[in-house]
Amino acid sequence: MEKISSSVIILFIITVVITVWLFFRSAKYPPMLIAVITIWIILQSALGLNGFYTEWNAVPPRFILLIAPAVVCIIILLLTKQGRQFADNLNIKTLTLLHVIRIPVEITLYYLSVAKLIPRSMTFEGSNFDIISGITAPLIYYFVFVAKKISSKVFLMWNLLCLGLLLNVVITAIFSAKTPFQQFAFDQPAIGIAYFPFVLLPGVIVPIVLFSHLVIIRKLLLDFRKKQSQSGFAYSSR
Repeated sequence: MEKISSSVIILFIITVVITVWLFFRSAKYPPMLIAVITIWIILQSALGLNGFYTEWNAVPPRFILLIAPAVVCIIILLLTKQGRQFADNLNIKTLTLLHVIRIPVEITLYYLSVAKLIPRSMTFEGSNFDIISGITAPLIYYFVFVAKKISSKVFLMWNLLCLGLLLNVVITAIFSAKTPFQQFAFDQPAIGIAYFPFVLLPGVIVPIVLFSHLVIIRKLLLDFRKKQSQSGFAYSSR
């Protein structure tokens, strides 16, 4: 990782801290959440520093252990009653602002690509347009929550679009990783995200960003359903 300048590393670490802080803030700083995520960050950082994820020929790929636990946690949160209660109590204003961190994330990915640590397709010079989400996030926040000039439907569409952009780069990263299941970027596999601190991108930042979108989408869909049921009741009572 000597190819990466200290300024890029510092930028990324600050991005991780801001991401986690905004997520804690949206949940009003629950001690249990803070403890779980802090332990997870320490664990993944230790594994990254020890080169655990650089054993590329391991079967099953160790890279799965970086992603799967967070995905399973998200599924549990959305499928259980207590998990949905937690999700519904998150502040969607803060979760919307959280997406601004996708700008420094894309800058980091660009420099990882320059250092030949990930493929160009994972950057805004390739097929990754996720930086659009970060650029538009403060605008969406302003027009939805401050000026209130954008409808909930447009807000929903923005979240769905940004979710699609996120999944696009995540899928590219998974199949570009140097594993037995690699499908893309054989000339330059995505190896940079196996090292500290960049393991915290798929291990921490991506799950938080993904969960943030799913929480907002769920809340908007529930609001739409509630309004439809109320309008239907009002019509039938006439």
